[in-house]
Amino acid sequence: MVLPSSSPLRTKKTHAIGIPIIDLSLDTATLSDRIITACQDYGFFKLVNHGVPTEIISKMEQVAQGFFSKPASEKLKAKSNPPSPFGYGCRSIGFNGDVGELEYLLLQANPRSVLHSDTFNVVSDHPTDFSCAVDDYIHVVKNLTSGLLEILALGLSLTDTNVFSRLVQDTDSDSCFRINHYPGLKLKTESNQIKRIGFGEHSDPQIFTILRSNDVPGLQICTVDGLWIPVNIEPTDFCVFVGDALEVLTNGRFKSVRHRVMANMSTKSRISMMYFAAPAMNEWIFPIPQMISPGDLRLYKSFTWNEYKKAAYSLRLGDQRIDLFKCHPGLC
Repeated sequence: MVLPSSSPLRTKKTHAIGIPIIDLSLDTATLSDRIITACQDYGFFKLVNHGVPTEIISKMEQVAQGFFSKPASEKLKAKSNPPSPFGYGCRSIGFNGDVGELEYLLLQANPRSVLHSDTFNVVSDHPTDFSCAVDDYIHVVKNLTSGLLEILALGLSLTDTNVFSRLVQDTDSDSCFRINHYPGLKLKTESNQIKRIGFGEHSDPQIFTILRSNDVPGLQICTVDGLWIPVNIEPTDFCVFVGDALEVLTNGRFKSVRHRVMANMSTKSRISMMYFAAPAMNEWIFPIPQMISPGDLRLYKSFTWNEYKKAAYSLRLGDQRIDLFKCHPGLC
């Protein structure tokens, strides 16, 4: 089923409805062509044969389920304390009034962070096991992300094939890791079911998002034509989202994809785990000169990741945050 979107249409061009599936075992040339096409046309693709060990994925899901199965009073001990977004949250998304049918745990993805370490002592009865599961998972998805970004740079014929990946590999990277838990809802009428939102429409501000979820449906992406497509995911798949920062770095060639999660109507809870690959706070983000062809305009201003992050999180979830940094004709 394809649902109409409330989002403005990006283009009048009509695409065949389908989700790009990228097989990471393909040869590099074919792989880069297919990833580039997916990033241009959808800002999204599913990744198979990615080589991430199943035991690392399973262990991470196991410790996550262990946390979310705790009594509410125990989970609230890990509650986030504004202005820091890190820690446990329930229903409330951000600080601007957005809500959803979920609870979550947001962690920094930098092992050097003191907050990263201290959180484990609160969320788990076995903090070392939890910490090892998180660190192992972040390590493999970070390397996966860097590899995909290097393949992209190679396919785009950029002189520096590490131009994207070095932002993620920076020891001061602001990347983070989020685990969403969508409990099953029991609603009486179909009309109510359609209206319930698990996580509202938005794009991710970072460079890339790597998502893994169990086999409970709910994720939808918005096409360039403004249609919502449900994404069916096998537990072994990863989903890859283009974020706002990568749209800017490629001067709009890649589009950050708008997506949402519908409320979970099954009896089985939905667990999704997202690695948000971000640069360091003081890193400058701007269109790479090689991405601006002769005769084309530069579409975005230069800004630091810290500036963009502050702007992004000061707005409501569904606001078009990237528009704040678009160039006015002749001024960039």
